[in-house]
Amino acid sequence: MALLLVACTTTSATEPEYQEREAGADRLCDASGLQDHIGHKATARSGAILLELSGARILRWVPPRTAVTMDYRVDRLTVSYDDDMVITRISCG
Repeated sequence: MALLLVACTTTSATEPEYQEREAGADRLCDASGLQDHIGHKATARSGAILLELSGARILRWVPPRTAVTMDYRVDRLTVSYDDDMVITRISCG
């Protein structure tokens, strides 16, 4: 039954999807080694790689011209991208 639900799920072709790791582990984000990824395409795969490399638990994608909350989360990686789906900023918080 769960397999059928997954098969019906769609993702937007224009926006990477929100991703989160398993709960329970306190994970601190570290974006210092990720700045070489600015200029790469924003995809679900690149998001998973950035999430893994950062050590963060949550990945927040920020599309162009989008307002985001200013709350700081030590376990969240924030990745901004432009209209061409190119990563423009990578930070924690």
